[in-house]
Amino acid sequence: MSYKMIVLDMDDTLLSDDHTISDATKKALMLAQENGVKVVLASGRPTYAMQDAAKELKLAEYGSYILSFNGAKITNCKTNEELFSSTLSPETVHNLFDLSQRENVWIHTYMEDEIITQQNNPFTEIEAQITGLPIKTVTDFKQTVTTPVVKVLMVKDEEHLKEVEAKLQEELAEHLSVMRSKPFFLEFTELGVTKGTSLAILIEKLGITREEVIAIGDSYNDVAMIEFAGLGVAMGNAPGDVKELADYVTDTNNNDGVAKVIHTFILDPVTTKLV
Repeated sequence: MSYKMIVLDMDDTLLSDDHTISDATKKALMLAQENGVKVVLASGRPTYAMQDAAKELKLAEYGSYILSFNGAKITNCKTNEELFSSTLSPETVHNLFDLSQRENVWIHTYMEDEIITQQNNPFTEIEAQITGLPIKTVTDFKQTVTTPVVKVLMVKDEEHLKEVEAKLQEELAEHLSVMRSKPFFLEFTELGVTKGTSLAILIEKLGITREEVIAIGDSYNDVAMIEFAGLGVAMGNAPGDVKELADYVTDTNNNDGVAKVIHTFILDPVTTKLV
């Protein structure tokens, strides 16, 4: 199979634990693009927090795309045009706030490149460190969120949040997409919006088939695109149940797992054909 696109989660996949792209991974991605393969970033991160990685990999120069907010936005890196955008209504966000109070978890969302929360907490601080976005602590979450937002996060320690996830996935199954991106991040987007559905929209626009796509991720919010792609890859650091759903398991994010996939399925087959 000749692959035309590789889709990458960022945190704990493309990025090492120090939040950098290793030299080996960067070199492999640049070579893949030179061979005509589209490199697409797909993350739960806000668009702003994906731009540095996109610039480092020269995605604008190669005419590629980013899928941000767990697929709720598709952006053309070259033109900054939004090809797809999905939002949650203020009423939906207010309902999620009420549920967060009921379930004893913290909640935050994004407005104008700021993280909005009613109560600052260690997990929202982690989000600020990951994304580079400032935290705005407000006195009344509902009164602040009066326009549509792209997604909402509930945050708490892993053990408690896992219980909340199971409860709300059942309760909101007909209303919202509910998934964890990290053990302590539970994310909410419009019903049916995932990295997988967003990827399906993108490849249809580009005339690429799912069989020609490699998707690599490490967490539960990556499962939809891992299952959708022709070759779904789980990182070596992914949970066991995510690995079971993948077609292939690579090395960890700290040991050039992405680079090894690119060499195995894209670069080395090309080199072999040229010999």
